[in-house]
Amino acid sequence: MSVRTRFAPSPTGFLHIGGVRTALFNWLLARHHGGQFILRIDDTDQERHVDDAVQRILDGFRWMGMDWDEGPEAGGPHGPYYQSQRADRYQAAVDKLIASGRVYRDYSTETERNVERDASKREKRPYRFRRINHSPDDVARFESEGRPYALRFEVPLGRVLVLNDLIKGEVTFSTDEIGDFVIVRPGGAPLYNFASVVDDVDMEITHIVRAEEHLSNTFPQLLILEALGATPPAFAHVPYVAEPGSKEKMSKRKTEDYAKRGVLVYLHQYIEKGYLPDALLNYLARLGWSFDGTQELFTRPELIEKFSLDRVNSSPASHDPDKLFWIEGEWMKELPLEEKIAGVVPFLAAEGLVEQPLADAKRAYVEAVILALGDRLKTFADVVKLGRFFFTPELTYEADAVKKRLRKPGVPEMLGELDALLGAVEPFDLATLEAAVHEFAEKSGRKMGDVVNPLRVATTGQGVGPGLYDCLFLLGRETCRARIRQTLAMLEQSN
Repeated sequence: MSVRTRFAPSPTGFLHIGGVRTALFNWLLARHHGGQFILRIDDTDQERHVDDAVQRILDGFRWMGMDWDEGPEAGGPHGPYYQSQRADRYQAAVDKLIASGRVYRDYSTETERNVERDASKREKRPYRFRRINHSPDDVARFESEGRPYALRFEVPLGRVLVLNDLIKGEVTFSTDEIGDFVIVRPGGAPLYNFASVVDDVDMEITHIVRAEEHLSNTFPQLLILEALGATPPAFAHVPYVAEPGSKEKMSKRKTEDYAKRGVLVYLHQYIEKGYLPDALLNYLARLGWSFDGTQELFTRPELIEKFSLDRVNSSPASHDPDKLFWIEGEWMKELPLEEKIAGVVPFLAAEGLVEQPLADAKRAYVEAVILALGDRLKTFADVVKLGRFFFTPELTYEADAVKKRLRKPGVPEMLGELDALLGAVEPFDLATLEAAVHEFAEKSGRKMGDVVNPLRVATTGQGVGPGLYDCLFLLGRETCRARIRQTLAMLEQSN
């Protein structure tokens, strides 16, 4: 039997990293077994549909390198792959369930249901909707009036359902705790529990790997599967992703709060920050899964080879931005220089710092900047944060660096001397610059830090960054001297 997994996102917004991780586990499971990964769009909720959301989903999966064997754009023998286009399949399943006597028309009103709900509350018992047996005359009257009705699945009482979950283990649930549930709204729209089952049966899904919040949905779905005469797939419910340093589930409602703490929760945010897809894939795979408890870095082929559901932790895993940033840095170290250039150029161009396509001289300059940044370049966007000064005619100063390094007695006079030094040093290369600055510090009786740090801020505007001599060399003699003069003027004016 070929393993067939699926991911069925709703096009109601951006892809959350928790959802991407669930999709990744499905993808890895299918690839590990040489099976198929199906992408299905759950777009039955048209009221919450967001324009271009489907395209965002497809672009996000492509960026991650998670290809799908069947689904939008790929096609396949089990389509269509949009739930909004599968009404005929749902109707056929409804007809079968009605004919079997497992589904009935529910003409109850909200008022009638509230009466029973209130009675349950008074008697301190949980409310479970059960079929209201209207008389034949009442049903005839309802139909003549055109009263709307929902289609409900009649739950058999007195049974215990058993689920052997591949992550959670054995889970049992009494059917007495499940009320008769709606499968089709009065307006004709199928509900998730019903439509999802029909799709999974039609698409021959063998393994359903999804968020643990769907665990309670599994038992009504098992009843539908049984009524349809279908063999249940294997289920695996993945624990949620918790907030950093917490066991509390990450919430979309707290996105702004997370952003203030520098915590990114949506896939597009990582793309916009210049993260590498292989690094994010590596991190998400390790978020709640481990191979041997020690290995942290995995290539894509390694993950496919080693992934299995029995190594997925049954407890929530906390999102760890620091660990992700470390993994990102390790992957960036291994990235070929040509790919680094290709990766940083769009970020430089978006800030107006370079023009595309790059001229040969500018390309060589970008390459030199990347080499100067070295391991400090963790994401592609870092080239702007750490290296903007390489591409701008004038400086933007870090206020703290100015206060700490430049606003000290004697610093302006020293910068004047260093300006003269830079004007005279020959040749203007790394080795000569380093020797000249060292000699200057020694002869003037200053500590190297008291020379290097002010000179860095005066020429780059930053307190930290690439090696000082790399900066001086790449900026060039005239730019360095012009920036020192700009800094002196700034200090004089502020004084």
